[in-house]
Amino acid sequence: MPSYRVTITIGALRPGVSPQQVLPAATDAAAELTTAEASNVAVVRGEARLTVRFAADDDELAAQIAQHVVETTATLAEPAAWQITRRSQNRWLTLKRA
Repeated sequence: MPSYRVTITIGALRPGVSPQQVLPAATDAAAELTTAEASNVAVVRGEARLTVRFAADDDELAAQIAQHVVETTATLAEPAAWQITRRSQNRWLTLKRA
């Protein structure tokens, strides 16, 4: 089963939301639909980037899972941008940017 990642650049947090709530919620959103393999938050060029890695049977299903993760994250923080990538041998190929 291929491995995918959804990477979300996080903007402002919604009122009353702490930064510690966002990553677990995004990971749980993926886990509702598939196996969540890993997740992390990094700061890149001064922006918080949340990444959730998950398994999916194909690109279409991966897009649906990623959309669910983004929509869940959007209830807690503004998703400034996001993308889906698929693991292909030793590289990550971009499938979709938003």
